[in-house]
Amino acid sequence: MLPPNIVVNIDDIKQKLSSQFRPFQRSFQFWVRAIDIYTGYKVFQVRVNFEKDVQKQEAMWERQHELAADKIFSMCSDLGGFFLKIAQIIGKPDLAPAAWVRRLITLCDQAPATSFHTVKLVLETELGQCIDEVFDRFDVEPLGSASIAQVHRARLKGDKGDVVVKVQHPGVQDLMMTDIRNLQAFALYMQKTDIKFDLYSVTREMEKQIGYEFDFMREASAMERIRKFLYKINKRTPVLVPRVIRDMVTRRVLVMEYIDGVPIMNLGDEIAKRGINPHGKVAAAAKRKILQSLTLAYGQMILKSGFFHADPHPGNILICKGSEVALLDYGQVKDLPEPLRLGYANLVLAMADGDPVRASESYRELGIDTLSKCENELQEMLKLAQTMFDTKLPPGVKMLQPFSEESSIKKIAVQAFPEELFSILRTVHLLRGLSVGLGINYSCAEQWRPIAEEALSHAGRFKGKDFRRTGRKRGIVKTLFWRD
Repeated sequence: MLPPNIVVNIDDIKQKLSSQFRPFQRSFQFWVRAIDIYTGYKVFQVRVNFEKDVQKQEAMWERQHELAADKIFSMCSDLGGFFLKIAQIIGKPDLAPAAWVRRLITLCDQAPATSFHTVKLVLETELGQCIDEVFDRFDVEPLGSASIAQVHRARLKGDKGDVVVKVQHPGVQDLMMTDIRNLQAFALYMQKTDIKFDLYSVTREMEKQIGYEFDFMREASAMERIRKFLYKINKRTPVLVPRVIRDMVTRRVLVMEYIDGVPIMNLGDEIAKRGINPHGKVAAAAKRKILQSLTLAYGQMILKSGFFHADPHPGNILICKGSEVALLDYGQVKDLPEPLRLGYANLVLAMADGDPVRASESYRELGIDTLSKCENELQEMLKLAQTMFDTKLPPGVKMLQPFSEESSIKKIAVQAFPEELFSILRTVHLLRGLSVGLGINYSCAEQWRPIAEEALSHAGRFKGKDFRRTGRKRGIVKTLFWRD
């Protein structure tokens, strides 16, 4: 048994970290900064209307975005924790202005590291053994540090292969729960004033999902379940999933197989190092293969299983030899109820085939409650579906502009949005961010069409008339994946 003072030390560390920003201080910091950024844009929107020259307007917008980007970066960097996840969500080329993306992309995996002394205490408390009794080697410097945990490379006693040890930051849970409740209040204000979308339900689902991330035993089970599913239904799995070291898992420690690879964010540099033109045909083919593998895996998880990895941000994706893709970090997973899985499969077909009637039917089936007084309501509902749930933006849309009067979110008010759909929404948006970053314009709905058909067919919901409606004969499935 370990001496009791180790547990006391851990509690002292948690108390110290939690008091770094007490809830009131942390809330005050958030609201002061959020209001400053928001009012800055509202004042600017009035001021820019007095400038009639379009080019000067664009230059003014760029300066405003740069000013706001600096403020958002400072808020996320100073507060850390949950706000690093916010940076991952909004810092994408299709969702945010270029100035925001340039600043926020650097925050994805730059959470402050917990000291090795503290990591050692957590490990020994959780595993019930001294670190030297468990590991032949343990790297002091972490491979990376994120908002909830950090990872170290190590080697277990008597083993030849390396492992990754994931260790939770002490005291971080209380801080993140404070952050998300502040965000919920801000979301309620925004949906009543500027964005006609049920943002509150989205933040409720975020609260639920993030709460799960603090239980590494749940994460280990999720990783094993997804690994078994993907390896079973494919001759060759589209993505690699680390193997869990089962007797080395606790609520705050997770030991898993080490997979050697390059973070997808560094792919361009790695291609150049190998003497390949990053903008040439060979590089383009490799990028397409990577994106196709990821999209196939997600189509199978969401539409066939309903249980899927819900956090494909760049920090969780490694590129291995031969353009193989490894998917890491299973803290955020989602288990879709059967009606939602099939309802989303129906929406995938509507988006892939450009069918506004089917899109409207799918909204009702999924429980998405909309209100609209615009002309061409059905077409706008299809456009909104493509904006929310497809990686290829609708024609004429280069970036989501929720404040624009021409935005589908302005024309089609989303009064109720089921919380459980947020994980799909977030997953698709992260995949879209990856595709924009790789310079590839494609539709995940078009690639997922045959998987959606199969899911509906197994449920007895895909009939001959559906084949005729989509212009295909029974038994023939055509996948239009790369349509630039």
